[in-house]
Amino acid sequence: MADRVSTLQSAGVYQRSTIRDVAAKADVSVTTASRALNGTGRMSDETRERVRAAASALDYRPNSIARGLVQQRSFTLGLLTNDTYGRFTLPVAAGLSAAMADRGVSVFLSAGEYEPESLKLNLGAMEEKRVDGLVITGKRIDRGLPIELPPLGMPVVYVYASAPEGAVSFVPDDVNAAKNAVDHLIGLGRRKIAHITGPKAFKAANLRAAGWHSAVEGAGLEPFGDAIFSAWTEAHGYDMAHALIEAGERPDAIFCGNDQIARGVIDAFALMGIRVPDDIAIVGFDNWEVFAKATRPPLTSVDMGLPDLGRSAGLALLDMIDGKPVEPGIRQMPCTLVVRQSCGVKSD
Repeated sequence: MADRVSTLQSAGVYQRSTIRDVAAKADVSVTTASRALNGTGRMSDETRERVRAAASALDYRPNSIARGLVQQRSFTLGLLTNDTYGRFTLPVAAGLSAAMADRGVSVFLSAGEYEPESLKLNLGAMEEKRVDGLVITGKRIDRGLPIELPPLGMPVVYVYASAPEGAVSFVPDDVNAAKNAVDHLIGLGRRKIAHITGPKAFKAANLRAAGWHSAVEGAGLEPFGDAIFSAWTEAHGYDMAHALIEAGERPDAIFCGNDQIARGVIDAFALMGIRVPDDIAIVGFDNWEVFAKATRPPLTSVDMGLPDLGRSAGLALLDMIDGKPVEPGIRQMPCTLVVRQSCGVKSD
């Protein structure tokens, strides 16, 4: 046997470490090594850390099939979405996957169009995979799946999607994120702050408008006109920028409901000879880097922390799978303002 192992190693064949190898390196029994890695059993912190260090040094990976048979779990989570483009889902999936990797849990992503039959097929695929829990996400916080979930026999958590009463849900705190962005502009001395955003039918657009209004009034200022609602597009930003200038009095700052609108606004001003940020400061929302960093000047924008939403949802889901109590309701997670040159202050 030793000759065979030596032959395989000399031939460059990778030999996966076993729990016995970990136990031997840590100088503990196989049972103790197994319990230390599973976070169970009574032992000193020093012993548990020694076992984990040995496992890391040996690049030990537990046999998920054997582990699943013992614990009656697949150690897989499902991520179901109708966001086929992936603008919102991929960052959520990245955060979820990163958090689960440290816990030996895989994520099975299934994306489909906003059609009942397509989503039913995807849901069936999740059940066939025997996932331990399900994360449902999408493209807007006020829209859920166009189907009623049947009894699944597994816990479900919602991220960036509408959730039924009594569910566990994670969304960005749009109101306070918008308020913080406008407060930043006010702190830079801007006093006439307009707001251009997406369709009024979107809850996120209304929440961001509410944050803008709250910040302006909280500073004792008058809102620069009404919030301007239309499409989430560069074309809308471009057209509304022209309309604002043609209306007469010019704002000294514009808070935009997303980065695409903001980029359209900046493009319009560039053609009109209006300097950003010297004449008008601009702040966007989403921190979609393909837009924000490529804008000239680079765009200050609110980052919704989508990877953190995915991570938090995954950890809550693991607690639910383990039978731990998780309070139902909507968790509004904090966002971060990423400062770039478009507001007049360079980033660090």
